[in-house]
Amino acid sequence: MHIDILMALLLVASAVAAAVKWVRLPYSIALVIVGLVIGVFHILPTVEMTPELILVVFLPALLFEASWNLEITALRRNWLPISVLSTLGVVVSMAVIAALLHYCAGVPVDAALLFGAMISATDPISVLALFKKMGIDKRLSLVLEGESLFNDGTAVVLFRLILAATLARASLSVTQMVGNFFVVVLGGIVIGIIVGYAASRITRYFDDHLLEITLTGIVAYGSYLLAEQAHVSPVIAVVCAGIVLGNYGSRTAMSATTRLAVNSFWEYAAFVVNSLVFLLIGMQVKMDLLVKYAPLIGMGIVGILLARIAVVYGLCPLLSSKTAPLPWSWRHLLFWGALRGSLSMALALSLPTSFPMREAIIIVTFGVVLFTLLAQGLTIEPLVRFMGMAVIHSRLKQYQAYKSALIAEGVALHSLNTLLASNYITPRAHARLKEVSVKRQEELLKLIDELHITDASIEELEVLQTRKHLLEVKKDCLVRLVREGVVSDEVVEELKAELDRELQDLADGGITEAEERPVTSAPTQEDQQQE
Repeated sequence: MHIDILMALLLVASAVAAAVKWVRLPYSIALVIVGLVIGVFHILPTVEMTPELILVVFLPALLFEASWNLEITALRRNWLPISVLSTLGVVVSMAVIAALLHYCAGVPVDAALLFGAMISATDPISVLALFKKMGIDKRLSLVLEGESLFNDGTAVVLFRLILAATLARASLSVTQMVGNFFVVVLGGIVIGIIVGYAASRITRYFDDHLLEITLTGIVAYGSYLLAEQAHVSPVIAVVCAGIVLGNYGSRTAMSATTRLAVNSFWEYAAFVVNSLVFLLIGMQVKMDLLVKYAPLIGMGIVGILLARIAVVYGLCPLLSSKTAPLPWSWRHLLFWGALRGSLSMALALSLPTSFPMREAIIIVTFGVVLFTLLAQGLTIEPLVRFMGMAVIHSRLKQYQAYKSALIAEGVALHSLNTLLASNYITPRAHARLKEVSVKRQEELLKLIDELHITDASIEELEVLQTRKHLLEVKKDCLVRLVREGVVSDEVVEELKAELDRELQDLADGGITEAEERPVTSAPTQEDQQQE
Protein backbone atom coordinates (compact mmCIF):
# COMPACT_ATOMS: atom_id res chain seq x y z
CA MET A 1 0.00 0.00 0.00
CA HIS A 2 1.57 3.30 -1.12
CA ILE A 3 1.93 6.07 1.45
CA ASP A 4 -0.27 8.49 -0.52
CA ILE A 5 -3.12 5.94 -0.67
CA LEU A 6 -2.66 5.19 3.04
CA MET A 7 -2.93 8.90 3.86
CA ALA A 8 -6.04 9.19 1.67
CA LEU A 9 -7.68 6.22 3.44
CA LEU A 10 -6.85 7.64 6.88
CA LEU A 11 -8.31 11.00 5.80
CA VAL A 12 -11.49 9.25 4.63
CA ALA A 13 -11.68 7.27 7.89
CA SER A 14 -11.30 10.47 9.93
CA ALA A 15 -14.04 12.18 7.91
CA VAL A 16 -16.37 9.19 8.41
CA ALA A 17 -15.60 9.13 12.16
CA ALA A 18 -16.55 12.81 12.37
CA ALA A 19 -19.67 12.35 10.24
CA VAL A 20 -21.14 9.47 12.30
CA LYS A 21 -21.36 11.82 15.28
CA TRP A 22 -24.39 13.31 13.50
CA VAL A 23 -25.56 10.29 11.49
CA ARG A 24 -27.16 7.34 13.32
CA LEU A 25 -24.89 4.74 11.75
CA PRO A 26 -22.26 2.43 13.30
CA TYR A 27 -18.77 3.66 12.42
CA SER A 28 -17.56 0.37 10.90
CA ILE A 29 -20.72 -0.04 8.79
CA ALA A 30 -20.37 3.56 7.57
CA LEU A 31 -16.79 2.77 6.52
CA VAL A 32 -17.95 -0.26 4.49
CA ILE A 33 -20.59 1.87 2.72
CA VAL A 34 -18.04 4.60 1.94
CA GLY A 35 -15.62 1.90 0.74
CA LEU A 36 -18.33 0.57 -1.58
CA VAL A 37 -18.85 4.05 -3.03
CA ILE A 38 -15.09 4.52 -3.49
CA GLY A 39 -14.79 1.12 -5.18
CA VAL A 40 -17.83 1.44 -7.47
CA PHE A 41 -16.93 4.93 -8.70
CA HIS A 42 -13.12 4.34 -8.68
CA ILE A 43 -12.52 7.46 -6.58
CA LEU A 44 -9.18 6.08 -5.31
CA PRO A 45 -6.71 3.67 -6.94
CA THR A 46 -7.49 0.00 -6.33
CA VAL A 47 -5.94 -1.41 -3.16
CA GLU A 48 -5.58 -5.19 -3.20
CA MET A 49 -6.64 -6.86 0.05
CA THR A 50 -3.99 -9.58 0.18
CA PRO A 51 -3.98 -12.41 2.76
CA GLU A 52 -0.56 -11.22 4.00
CA LEU A 53 -1.91 -7.72 4.64
CA ILE A 54 -4.80 -9.04 6.75
CA LEU A 55 -3.24 -12.07 8.42
CA VAL A 56 0.27 -10.76 9.14
CA VAL A 57 -0.11 -6.96 9.37
CA PHE A 58 -3.64 -6.28 10.62
CA LEU A 59 -4.78 -9.42 12.47
CA PRO A 60 -2.08 -9.58 15.21
CA ALA A 61 -2.79 -5.97 16.22
CA LEU A 62 -6.56 -6.56 16.43
CA LEU A 63 -6.17 -9.82 18.35
CA PHE A 64 -3.64 -8.41 20.81
CA GLU A 65 -5.64 -5.26 21.56
CA ALA A 66 -8.79 -7.27 22.28
CA SER A 67 -7.02 -9.92 24.39
CA TRP A 68 -4.95 -7.30 26.28
CA ASN A 69 -8.22 -5.77 27.53
CA LEU A 70 -9.92 -9.11 28.27
CA GLU A 71 -10.22 -9.61 32.03
CA ILE A 72 -9.25 -13.15 32.94
CA THR A 73 -11.57 -13.22 35.98
CA ALA A 74 -14.58 -12.44 33.79
CA LEU A 75 -13.28 -14.88 31.19
CA ARG A 76 -13.02 -17.58 33.84
CA ARG A 77 -16.60 -16.98 34.98
CA ASN A 78 -17.86 -17.42 31.43
CA TRP A 79 -15.43 -20.05 30.18
CA LEU A 80 -18.11 -22.65 29.39
CA PRO A 81 -20.22 -20.72 26.83
CA ILE A 82 -17.15 -19.10 25.29
CA SER A 83 -15.18 -22.34 24.92
CA VAL A 84 -18.11 -24.37 23.59
CA LEU A 85 -19.29 -21.71 21.12
CA SER A 86 -15.75 -21.09 19.84
CA THR A 87 -14.87 -24.78 19.34
CA LEU A 88 -17.85 -27.13 19.01
CA GLY A 89 -19.89 -24.19 17.69
CA VAL A 90 -17.45 -23.64 14.81
CA VAL A 91 -17.42 -27.35 13.95
CA VAL A 92 -21.25 -27.50 13.94
CA SER A 93 -21.43 -24.30 11.88
CA MET A 94 -18.91 -25.64 9.34
CA ALA A 95 -20.79 -28.93 9.02
CA VAL A 96 -24.23 -27.30 8.52
CA ILE A 97 -22.94 -24.82 5.91
CA ALA A 98 -20.96 -27.49 4.06
CA ALA A 99 -23.92 -29.91 4.00
CA LEU A 100 -26.26 -27.24 2.62
CA LEU A 101 -23.86 -26.15 -0.13
CA HIS A 102 -22.99 -29.71 -1.09
CA TYR A 103 -26.49 -31.19 -1.21
CA CYS A 104 -28.46 -28.11 -2.34
CA ALA A 105 -25.95 -26.31 -4.59
CA GLY A 106 -23.76 -29.17 -5.79
CA VAL A 107 -20.53 -27.71 -4.35
CA PRO A 108 -17.78 -30.37 -3.93
CA VAL A 109 -17.29 -31.58 -0.35
CA ASP A 110 -13.76 -30.17 0.06
CA ALA A 111 -14.74 -26.72 -1.24
CA ALA A 112 -17.92 -26.73 0.87
CA LEU A 113 -15.98 -27.63 4.03
CA LEU A 114 -13.37 -24.94 3.33
CA PHE A 115 -16.07 -22.32 2.85
CA GLY A 116 -17.84 -23.50 6.01
CA ALA A 117 -14.63 -23.22 8.04
CA MET A 118 -13.61 -19.78 6.80
CA ILE A 119 -17.07 -18.22 7.10
CA SER A 120 -17.66 -19.54 10.65
CA ALA A 121 -15.23 -17.01 12.17
CA THR A 122 -17.28 -14.14 13.64
CA ASP A 123 -16.18 -10.50 13.75
CA PRO A 124 -18.73 -8.50 15.81
CA ILE A 125 -16.67 -5.28 16.25
CA SER A 126 -19.50 -2.91 15.27
CA VAL A 127 -22.01 -4.90 17.35
CA LEU A 128 -19.81 -4.73 20.47
CA ALA A 129 -19.41 -0.95 20.02
CA LEU A 130 -23.21 -0.66 19.76
CA PHE A 131 -23.73 -2.82 22.87
CA LYS A 132 -21.37 -0.57 24.81
CA LYS A 133 -23.17 2.56 23.64
CA MET A 134 -26.60 1.15 24.51
CA GLY A 135 -25.59 -0.18 27.93
CA ILE A 136 -26.18 -3.86 27.12
CA ASP A 137 -25.08 -6.22 29.90
CA LYS A 138 -21.30 -6.61 29.85
CA ARG A 139 -21.48 -10.37 30.28
CA LEU A 140 -23.31 -10.73 26.96
CA SER A 141 -20.66 -8.55 25.29
CA LEU A 142 -17.92 -10.64 26.88
CA VAL A 143 -19.42 -13.91 25.61
CA LEU A 144 -19.73 -12.49 22.08
CA GLU A 145 -16.21 -11.01 22.15
CA GLY A 146 -14.62 -14.10 23.72
CA GLU A 147 -16.31 -16.36 21.19
CA SER A 148 -15.06 -14.14 18.36
CA LEU A 149 -11.47 -14.11 19.65
CA PHE A 150 -11.17 -17.85 20.11
CA ASN A 151 -13.28 -19.00 17.16
CA ASP A 152 -10.89 -17.13 14.87
CA GLY A 153 -8.23 -19.60 15.95
CA THR A 154 -10.54 -22.61 15.56
CA ALA A 155 -11.69 -21.52 12.09
CA VAL A 156 -8.13 -20.91 10.86
CA VAL A 157 -6.94 -24.29 12.16
CA LEU A 158 -9.85 -26.16 10.54
CA PHE A 159 -9.38 -24.25 7.28
CA ARG A 160 -5.67 -25.07 7.08
CA LEU A 161 -6.13 -28.74 8.01
CA ILE A 162 -8.85 -29.25 5.38
CA LEU A 163 -6.86 -27.30 2.75
CA ALA A 164 -3.70 -29.35 3.43
CA ALA A 165 -5.65 -32.62 3.13
CA THR A 166 -7.33 -31.42 -0.07
CA LEU A 167 -4.08 -30.34 -1.72
CA ALA A 168 -2.41 -33.62 -0.71
CA ARG A 169 -5.45 -35.42 -2.15
CA ALA A 170 -5.69 -37.41 1.09
CA SER A 171 -8.94 -38.70 2.50
CA LEU A 172 -10.33 -36.60 5.35
CA SER A 173 -9.75 -38.91 8.33
CA VAL A 174 -11.77 -37.57 11.27
CA THR A 175 -9.46 -39.16 13.85
CA GLN A 176 -6.34 -37.71 12.25
CA MET A 177 -7.94 -34.28 11.88
CA VAL A 178 -9.02 -34.22 15.53
CA GLY A 179 -5.50 -35.18 16.62
CA ASN A 180 -3.89 -32.53 14.41
CA PHE A 181 -6.45 -29.98 15.61
CA PHE A 182 -5.55 -30.45 19.27
CA VAL A 183 -1.81 -30.40 18.54
CA VAL A 184 -2.08 -27.12 16.61
CA VAL A 185 -4.35 -25.45 19.20
CA LEU A 186 -2.38 -26.63 22.25
CA GLY A 187 0.86 -25.60 20.54
CA GLY A 188 -0.51 -22.10 20.03
CA ILE A 189 -1.63 -21.91 23.67
CA VAL A 190 1.82 -22.99 24.94
CA ILE A 191 3.72 -20.51 22.72
CA GLY A 192 1.35 -17.67 23.66
CA ILE A 193 1.67 -18.33 27.40
CA ILE A 194 5.48 -18.62 27.21
CA VAL A 195 5.87 -15.40 25.19
CA GLY A 196 3.41 -13.48 27.41
CA TYR A 197 5.04 -14.70 30.62
CA ALA A 198 8.58 -13.98 29.35
CA ALA A 199 7.58 -10.43 28.37
CA SER A 200 5.93 -9.97 31.78
CA ARG A 201 9.19 -10.94 33.51
CA ILE A 202 11.34 -8.76 31.23
CA THR A 203 9.26 -5.63 31.83
CA ARG A 204 10.01 -5.83 35.58
CA TYR A 205 13.57 -4.59 34.95
CA PHE A 206 12.69 -1.15 33.58
CA ASP A 207 9.98 1.48 33.80
CA ASP A 208 9.91 3.25 30.44
CA HIS A 209 6.51 3.51 28.75
CA LEU A 210 8.04 3.90 25.27
CA LEU A 211 10.16 0.79 25.70
CA GLU A 212 7.26 -1.20 27.14
CA ILE A 213 4.91 -0.17 24.32
CA THR A 214 7.56 -1.46 21.92
CA LEU A 215 7.77 -4.70 23.90
CA THR A 216 4.00 -5.25 23.61
CA GLY A 217 4.32 -4.78 19.85
CA ILE A 218 7.07 -7.40 19.76
CA VAL A 219 4.84 -9.75 21.79
CA ALA A 220 1.87 -9.27 19.43
CA TYR A 221 3.76 -9.88 16.19
CA GLY A 222 6.52 -12.10 17.65
CA SER A 223 4.09 -14.65 19.08
CA TYR A 224 2.25 -14.74 15.74
CA LEU A 225 5.42 -15.29 13.68
CA LEU A 226 6.86 -17.78 16.17
CA ALA A 227 3.68 -19.87 16.06
CA GLU A 228 3.71 -19.73 12.25
CA GLN A 229 7.27 -21.07 12.22
CA ALA A 230 6.30 -23.85 14.64
CA HIS A 231 3.25 -24.74 12.46
CA VAL A 232 0.80 -24.21 15.30
CA SER A 233 -2.07 -21.72 15.63
CA PRO A 234 -0.72 -18.12 15.44
CA VAL A 235 -4.15 -16.69 16.28
CA ILE A 236 -4.40 -18.66 19.55
CA ALA A 237 -0.78 -17.75 20.34
CA VAL A 238 -1.43 -13.99 20.06
CA VAL A 239 -4.65 -14.22 22.09
CA CYS A 240 -2.98 -16.18 24.91
CA ALA A 241 0.07 -13.87 24.93
CA GLY A 242 -2.21 -10.82 25.14
CA ILE A 243 -4.28 -12.31 27.97
CA VAL A 244 -1.16 -13.21 30.00
CA LEU A 245 0.56 -9.85 29.47
CA GLY A 246 -2.66 -7.87 30.00
CA ASN A 247 -3.71 -9.65 33.19
CA TYR A 248 -0.36 -10.61 34.72
CA GLY A 249 2.47 -8.52 33.27
CA SER A 250 0.59 -5.22 33.21
CA ARG A 251 -0.60 -5.68 36.82
CA THR A 252 2.63 -6.90 38.41
CA ALA A 253 5.40 -5.31 36.37
CA MET A 254 4.07 -2.10 34.79
CA SER A 255 3.51 1.19 36.55
CA ALA A 256 0.07 2.80 36.30
CA THR A 257 1.48 5.49 33.99
CA THR A 258 2.87 2.85 31.64
CA ARG A 259 -0.39 0.87 31.62
CA LEU A 260 -2.31 4.00 30.62
CA ALA A 261 0.21 4.72 27.84
CA VAL A 262 0.05 1.13 26.54
CA ASN A 263 -3.76 1.19 26.66
CA SER A 264 -3.84 4.43 24.67
CA PHE A 265 -1.37 3.12 22.08
CA TRP A 266 -3.29 -0.10 21.40
CA GLU A 267 -6.64 1.68 21.42
CA TYR A 268 -5.32 3.96 18.67
CA ALA A 269 -3.69 1.05 16.78
CA ALA A 270 -6.98 -0.88 16.80
CA PHE A 271 -8.86 2.22 15.61
CA VAL A 272 -6.51 2.71 12.65
CA VAL A 273 -6.43 -0.98 11.68
CA ASN A 274 -10.20 -1.42 11.96
CA SER A 275 -10.75 1.74 9.92
CA LEU A 276 -8.49 0.49 7.11
CA VAL A 277 -9.97 -3.03 7.20
CA PHE A 278 -13.60 -1.92 6.87
CA LEU A 279 -12.77 0.59 4.14
CA LEU A 280 -10.87 -2.09 2.21
CA ILE A 281 -13.77 -4.55 2.57
CA GLY A 282 -16.06 -2.07 0.83
CA MET A 283 -13.47 -1.31 -1.87
CA GLN A 284 -12.93 -4.99 -2.78
CA VAL A 285 -16.48 -5.68 -3.91
CA LYS A 286 -16.94 -6.24 -7.67
CA MET A 287 -20.60 -5.78 -8.52
CA ASP A 288 -20.53 -7.75 -11.78
CA LEU A 289 -19.15 -10.84 -10.03
CA LEU A 290 -21.65 -10.46 -7.17
CA VAL A 291 -24.46 -10.56 -9.73
CA LYS A 292 -22.88 -13.55 -11.50
CA TYR A 293 -22.69 -15.62 -8.29
CA ALA A 294 -25.88 -14.22 -6.70
CA PRO A 295 -27.66 -17.63 -6.38
CA LEU A 296 -24.64 -19.19 -4.66
CA ILE A 297 -24.27 -16.12 -2.41
CA GLY A 298 -27.94 -16.50 -1.44
CA MET A 299 -27.30 -20.14 -0.56
CA GLY A 300 -24.27 -19.11 1.51
CA ILE A 301 -26.36 -16.55 3.41
CA VAL A 302 -29.05 -19.16 4.14
CA GLY A 303 -26.26 -21.51 5.25
CA ILE A 304 -24.71 -19.15 7.80
CA LEU A 305 -28.11 -18.25 9.24
CA LEU A 306 -29.20 -21.89 9.60
CA ALA A 307 -25.80 -22.79 11.07
CA ARG A 308 -26.00 -19.94 13.58
CA ILE A 309 -29.51 -21.03 14.58
CA ALA A 310 -28.21 -24.55 15.17
CA VAL A 311 -25.25 -23.29 17.23
CA VAL A 312 -26.99 -20.64 19.35
CA TYR A 313 -30.39 -22.22 19.95
CA GLY A 314 -29.01 -25.75 19.97
CA LEU A 315 -26.03 -25.28 22.30
CA CYS A 316 -27.04 -22.34 24.52
CA PRO A 317 -29.73 -24.30 26.47
CA LEU A 318 -26.94 -26.70 27.51
CA LEU A 319 -24.76 -23.77 28.66
CA SER A 320 -27.37 -21.82 30.62
CA SER A 321 -27.79 -22.25 34.38
CA LYS A 322 -29.41 -20.42 37.28
CA THR A 323 -26.08 -18.96 38.38
CA ALA A 324 -24.99 -18.01 34.84
CA PRO A 325 -28.14 -17.73 32.69
CA LEU A 326 -28.24 -17.10 28.95
CA PRO A 327 -31.72 -15.55 28.58
CA TRP A 328 -33.64 -15.91 25.32
CA SER A 329 -33.16 -12.23 24.52
CA TRP A 330 -29.39 -12.77 24.75
CA ARG A 331 -29.61 -15.75 22.40
CA HIS A 332 -31.43 -13.63 19.83
CA LEU A 333 -28.58 -11.10 19.93
CA LEU A 334 -25.91 -13.84 19.82
CA PHE A 335 -27.64 -15.17 16.69
CA TRP A 336 -28.13 -11.90 14.82
CA GLY A 337 -24.97 -10.19 16.10
CA ALA A 338 -22.56 -12.79 14.67
CA LEU A 339 -21.18 -10.67 11.83
CA ARG A 340 -18.37 -11.85 9.55
CA GLY A 341 -15.37 -9.76 8.55
CA SER A 342 -11.84 -9.52 7.26
CA LEU A 343 -10.55 -12.92 8.48
CA SER A 344 -13.03 -14.81 6.32
CA MET A 345 -12.03 -12.72 3.31
CA ALA A 346 -8.31 -13.20 3.99
CA LEU A 347 -8.72 -16.98 4.21
CA ALA A 348 -10.67 -17.04 0.95
CA LEU A 349 -7.97 -14.98 -0.80
CA SER A 350 -5.28 -17.33 0.54
CA LEU A 351 -6.63 -20.25 -1.52
CA PRO A 352 -4.08 -21.37 -4.15
CA THR A 353 -4.74 -20.05 -7.67
CA SER A 354 -5.04 -23.63 -8.93
CA PHE A 355 -7.80 -24.50 -6.46
CA PRO A 356 -11.08 -25.44 -8.20
CA MET A 357 -13.92 -22.94 -7.68
CA ARG A 358 -11.47 -20.41 -6.19
CA GLU A 359 -13.19 -17.41 -7.80
CA ALA A 360 -16.64 -18.63 -6.75
CA ILE A 361 -15.56 -19.19 -3.13
CA ILE A 362 -13.91 -15.76 -2.91
CA ILE A 363 -16.92 -13.90 -4.35
CA VAL A 364 -19.44 -15.86 -2.25
CA THR A 365 -17.36 -15.12 0.86
CA PHE A 366 -17.28 -11.40 0.00
CA GLY A 367 -21.04 -11.42 -0.65
CA VAL A 368 -21.84 -13.17 2.65
CA VAL A 369 -19.54 -10.83 4.61
CA LEU A 370 -21.18 -7.82 2.95
CA PHE A 371 -24.64 -9.15 3.84
CA THR A 372 -23.77 -9.64 7.51
CA LEU A 373 -22.16 -6.20 7.80
CA LEU A 374 -24.95 -4.28 6.08
CA ALA A 375 -28.13 -6.29 6.70
CA GLN A 376 -27.37 -7.59 10.20
CA GLY A 377 -25.13 -4.69 11.22
CA LEU A 378 -27.75 -2.07 10.37
CA THR A 379 -30.66 -3.92 11.99
CA ILE A 380 -29.09 -5.00 15.29
CA GLU A 381 -29.89 -1.66 16.99
CA PRO A 382 -33.61 -1.76 16.06
CA LEU A 383 -33.67 -5.37 17.30
CA VAL A 384 -32.18 -4.32 20.66
CA ARG A 385 -34.77 -1.56 21.02
CA PHE A 386 -37.62 -3.85 19.93
CA MET A 387 -36.70 -6.33 22.68
CA GLY A 388 -36.55 -3.53 25.27
CA MET A 389 -32.92 -4.13 26.16
CA ALA A 390 -31.78 -0.50 25.85
CA VAL A 391 -33.44 0.70 29.09
CA ILE A 392 -30.19 1.83 30.65
CA HIS A 393 -29.22 3.70 27.52
CA SER A 394 -32.49 5.65 27.49
CA ARG A 395 -32.12 6.55 31.17
CA LEU A 396 -28.52 7.59 30.69
CA LYS A 397 -29.58 9.78 27.76
CA GLN A 398 -32.25 11.34 29.98
CA TYR A 399 -29.72 11.91 32.74
CA GLN A 400 -27.23 13.45 30.30
CA ALA A 401 -29.93 15.74 28.88
CA TYR A 402 -30.96 16.95 32.36
CA LYS A 403 -27.33 17.35 33.42
CA SER A 404 -26.45 19.34 30.31
CA ALA A 405 -29.47 21.61 30.79
CA LEU A 406 -28.49 22.10 34.47
CA ILE A 407 -24.92 23.03 33.56
CA ALA A 408 -26.14 25.41 30.83
CA GLU A 409 -28.53 27.02 33.31
CA GLY A 410 -25.68 27.51 35.79
CA VAL A 411 -23.49 29.15 33.14
CA ALA A 412 -26.40 31.42 32.16
CA LEU A 413 -26.94 32.43 35.81
CA HIS A 414 -23.23 33.18 36.18
CA SER A 415 -23.42 35.37 33.07
CA LEU A 416 -26.51 37.10 34.50
CA ASN A 417 -24.60 37.94 37.69
CA THR A 418 -21.74 39.30 35.57
CA LEU A 419 -24.16 41.55 33.68
CA LEU A 420 -25.47 42.92 37.02
CA ALA A 421 -21.93 43.56 38.28
CA SER A 422 -21.15 45.43 35.03
CA ASN A 423 -24.36 47.52 35.33
CA TYR A 424 -25.73 46.11 32.05
CA ILE A 425 -29.06 45.36 33.76
CA THR A 426 -30.91 46.78 36.75
CA PRO A 427 -31.19 44.89 40.07
CA ARG A 428 -34.96 44.44 39.57
CA ALA A 429 -34.51 42.86 36.12
CA HIS A 430 -31.71 40.72 37.54
CA ALA A 431 -33.93 39.51 40.39
CA ARG A 432 -36.77 38.52 38.00
CA LEU A 433 -34.46 36.62 35.65
CA LYS A 434 -32.56 35.00 38.52
CA GLU A 435 -35.82 33.71 40.01
CA VAL A 436 -36.69 32.00 36.70
CA SER A 437 -33.22 30.49 36.39
CA VAL A 438 -33.11 29.22 39.99
CA LYS A 439 -36.58 27.70 39.63
CA ARG A 440 -35.48 25.89 36.45
CA GLN A 441 -32.37 24.57 38.22
CA GLU A 442 -34.49 23.24 41.09
CA GLU A 443 -36.78 21.44 38.60
CA LEU A 444 -33.81 19.84 36.85
CA LEU A 445 -32.25 18.75 40.15
CA LYS A 446 -35.57 17.14 41.14
CA LEU A 447 -35.71 15.23 37.82
CA ILE A 448 -32.11 14.03 38.29
CA ASP A 449 -32.89 12.91 41.85
CA GLU A 450 -35.86 10.90 40.53
CA LEU A 451 -33.56 9.16 38.06
CA HIS A 452 -31.13 8.38 40.90
CA ILE A 453 -33.98 6.76 42.85
CA THR A 454 -35.16 4.79 39.80
CA ASP A 455 -31.67 3.55 38.97
CA ALA A 456 -29.00 3.77 41.68
CA SER A 457 -26.26 2.96 39.18
CA ILE A 458 -26.67 6.40 37.55
CA GLU A 459 -25.75 8.16 40.78
CA GLU A 460 -22.82 5.79 41.29
CA LEU A 461 -21.66 6.39 37.71
CA GLU A 462 -21.92 10.16 38.30
CA VAL A 463 -19.76 9.89 41.43
CA LEU A 464 -17.14 7.74 39.69
CA GLN A 465 -16.97 10.01 36.64
CA THR A 466 -16.60 13.03 38.94
CA ARG A 467 -13.80 11.26 40.84
CA LYS A 468 -12.04 10.62 37.54
CA HIS A 469 -12.46 14.28 36.56
CA LEU A 470 -11.07 15.48 39.90
CA LEU A 471 -8.05 13.17 39.60
CA GLU A 472 -7.35 14.56 36.12
CA VAL A 473 -7.66 18.12 37.48
CA LYS A 474 -5.11 17.31 40.19
CA LYS A 475 -2.75 15.79 37.63
CA ASP A 476 -3.09 18.83 35.34
CA CYS A 477 -2.29 21.07 38.32
CA LEU A 478 0.93 19.12 39.04
CA VAL A 479 1.96 19.31 35.37
CA ARG A 480 1.31 23.05 35.36
CA LEU A 481 3.41 23.53 38.52
CA VAL A 482 6.33 21.74 36.86
CA ARG A 483 5.91 23.73 33.63
CA GLU A 484 5.85 27.03 35.53
CA GLY A 485 8.99 26.08 37.44
CA VAL A 486 7.34 26.15 40.85
CA VAL A 487 8.60 22.63 41.61
CA SER A 488 10.87 20.14 39.84
CA ASP A 489 9.57 17.10 37.99
CA GLU A 490 11.29 14.79 40.48
CA VAL A 491 9.34 16.31 43.39
CA VAL A 492 5.90 15.59 41.90
CA GLU A 493 6.77 12.30 40.15
CA GLU A 494 5.51 10.14 43.01
CA LEU A 495 2.35 12.24 43.35
CA LYS A 496 1.66 11.86 39.62
CA ALA A 497 2.27 8.11 39.82
CA GLU A 498 -0.22 7.85 42.70
CA LEU A 499 -2.85 9.77 40.69
CA ASP A 500 -2.19 7.48 37.70
CA ARG A 501 -2.71 4.44 39.93
CA GLU A 502 -6.05 5.81 41.13
CA LEU A 503 -7.10 6.59 37.54
CA GLN A 504 -6.14 3.07 36.47
CA ASP A 505 -8.09 1.57 39.38
CA LEU A 506 -11.17 3.50 38.26
CA ALA A 507 -10.69 2.35 34.65
CA ASP A 508 -10.16 -1.28 35.73
CA GLY A 509 -12.93 -1.59 38.28
CA GLY A 510 -14.97 1.40 39.32
CA ILE A 511 -16.78 2.69 36.26
CA THR A 512 -16.92 -0.75 34.68
CA GLU A 513 -18.70 -2.18 37.72
CA ALA A 514 -21.15 0.71 37.81
CA GLU A 515 -22.04 0.20 34.16
CA GLU A 516 -22.21 -3.58 34.61
CA ARG A 517 -24.71 -3.69 37.44
CA PRO A 518 -28.03 -2.33 36.23
CA VAL A 519 -31.33 -3.30 34.79
CA THR A 520 -30.39 -4.80 31.43
CA SER A 521 -28.81 -7.83 33.09
CA ALA A 522 -32.23 -8.96 34.27
CA PRO A 523 -34.13 -11.26 31.89
CA THR A 524 -37.14 -9.73 30.15
CA GLN A 525 -40.67 -11.04 30.70
CA GLU A 526 -40.33 -13.02 27.48
CA ASP A 527 -37.18 -14.66 28.86
CA GLN A 528 -38.83 -15.55 32.15
CA GLN A 529 -41.81 -17.13 30.37
CA GLN A 530 -39.67 -19.10 27.91
CA GLU A 531 -37.18 -20.22 30.56
